[in-house]
Amino acid sequence: MSDVPSVPSAASEPVEPAPASSPKARRVKVVKNDAVLAADAARDMARAAVVEIAYRDTVGEHVRFEMNSERLGTHYFASLAKGYPDWQWAVSVARAPRAKVATVCETNLVPTASSILAPEWVPWADRLAPGDLSAGDVLPYKEDDPRLEGGFEATGNEDVDQVAIFELGLGRARVLSAEGRDEAAQRWYDGENGPSSDVARKAPAPCATCGYFLPMAGVLRQQFGVCANDWSPADGKVVALDFGCGAHSEADMEAPQAHDHQDAPVLDELDVDLEVSGGGKGARENTEHENTEHENTEHDEA
Repeated sequence: MSDVPSVPSAASEPVEPAPASSPKARRVKVVKNDAVLAADAARDMARAAVVEIAYRDTVGEHVRFEMNSERLGTHYFASLAKGYPDWQWAVSVARAPRAKVATVCETNLVPTASSILAPEWVPWADRLAPGDLSAGDVLPYKEDDPRLEGGFEATGNEDVDQVAIFELGLGRARVLSAEGRDEAAQRWYDGENGPSSDVARKAPAPCATCGYFLPMAGVLRQQFGVCANDWSPADGKVVALDFGCGAHSEADMEAPQAHDHQDAPVLDELDVDLEVSGGGKGARENTEHENTEHENTEHDEA
């Protein structure tokens, strides 16, 4: 066994790269751009080929053109199909040697790098939007919610501190922080019950002068309240002082003028059809015949 020479393993010796002159070395051939295939005429011809086979309004704008090999290229168009987001229509065009006109080879609907990958995962608590919560759903507890603070902590604002102490007596461990209050106030003011809504712009008067307006407690009293008018579209909702609607308690409209009498109907007495009893068409013809004979008799006597 000692006389047998050891054979080095393949992993123990580095493999030298093949020289450039070796037949294993492959050269990448650069394909030059073809002016005929990249021209506007070839692009329009490619679009027409896609529109002919695709569903209506599913072919978007031209995305790019790339050369595949010599005298062979592909035009890409955006796909507007709802079931294929981020896909593209690919139309390959080619031309014969020394030809000045392109020819359509085939059309395909191909995916892009973003269409075959799943979107980035977002936690459920982060993608939840207002209004998504339904009966039986429970939100996860946020220990570091910036919109809340401990009811026993002093904020430096006397009004807020008084509210916090009062809320602590009710047994709530956390109350609304200054950041949470400002965020809610801005959201309400910019919402549908703020002064920028269509209802408020067409209102005869603001909520600040309405008898159905219930001011809120605390610092929000200076800017918001609750509507208590069942005829208002904001009934039971938080409204801004400068919001308004047509159900304002002091608003009124001009009553329509009442008509004392009704105009008498107008009858056209010059256009009346005479009906002959027992008649019909034959009776009317007999009457006309008798009138004619009477006129002829009077003429003869004269």
